[in-house]
Amino acid sequence: MPDVLDASPYDALLLLSFGGPEGPDDVVPFLENVTRGRGIPKERLQEVGQHYFLFGGVSPINDQNRALLDALRKDFAEHGLDLPVYWGNRNWAPYLTDTLREMVGDGRRRILVLATSAYASYSGCRQYRENLADALAALESEGLELPKIDKLRHYFNHPGFVEPMVDGVVRSLAELPEEVRDGAHIAFCTHSIPTSAADTSGPVEEHGDGGAYVRQHLDVAQVIADAVRERTGVDHPWQLVYQSRSGAPHIPWLEPDICDHLEERQAAGVPAVVMAPIGFVSDHMEVLYDLDTEATAKAQELGLPVRRSATVGADPRFAAAVRDLVLERAGDERGQEVAPCALGALGASHNLCPVGCCPARAPRPAAAGADSPYA
Repeated sequence: MPDVLDASPYDALLLLSFGGPEGPDDVVPFLENVTRGRGIPKERLQEVGQHYFLFGGVSPINDQNRALLDALRKDFAEHGLDLPVYWGNRNWAPYLTDTLREMVGDGRRRILVLATSAYASYSGCRQYRENLADALAALESEGLELPKIDKLRHYFNHPGFVEPMVDGVVRSLAELPEEVRDGAHIAFCTHSIPTSAADTSGPVEEHGDGGAYVRQHLDVAQVIADAVRERTGVDHPWQLVYQSRSGAPHIPWLEPDICDHLEERQAAGVPAVVMAPIGFVSDHMEVLYDLDTEATAKAQELGLPVRRSATVGADPRFAAAVRDLVLERAGDERGQEVAPCALGALGASHNLCPVGCCPARAPRPAAAGADSPYA
């Protein structure tokens, strides 16, 4: 039998994700949830929903979260970590508020949250914390006893997140025709966000333009590129590029876009490109459509060989990384000296988001941070 690992004071882990439709009839209601309060007409949502309709109206994200849940529960059980794992979504069933209500009913009072977003930003961290605050407010209005909630730190540079991506890039390079393989360029892909949001993801004076969001991605990309060079003996040129822009044209967003980047690389004589989606935990819709469909079609139009490497998904090494993060945070809460595990130049991220971290345009309460109203 494995040794019993100590997760106290925590009594549950909540996998918190974005959510996605699971059939054609779900698509527009799902998009209404995502865009609530922005005044976007249903006709426009139906246009946006065409990406989902291409795949039968089903986002792969829910099945991928189910696989991650299974991987986490298996890993915890095999390593003697007695910590139940629940799942809740921001924008589709199982909804976060319903899951928290279930957890309270099960007697859970100290909850750790794993968000399916590895980096610092408003949409990747604080918005999840705002949704947690909304859910707690709903439970409070029902007269329920509120649990104390903490969020696991950003895990973008944990070896269990990075190493599967290294393997994915190496496999994708090997899949390219031999005559173009050594000259292949690596495009490290992540979600574009407004430059103003990137700059406030961490002090520009500390991180440079793009704040912590850009710097964290650049740091991980360098770690992966170095590891690929060690594995293959080839120093592949690389660049951080962006995808999935969804904002108004007049608002500056992070660039270059992956499709523009492919055009530039082809014009520069690059013989092939590996697209590595380091900004995403799993192969959800923005990977399947923006990379596998749109960017791949652009590459075919250009006559440019491309491959897309895998995301981490439910890789056992990622499940083990989550276990490591849980034990790290639990030990810290118990006042023990812990040695956080992190690759690259930035070191481990903070456990507690500071006041004013990744601010929204309109201030809203956010749980699981230094400014939480539910401490």
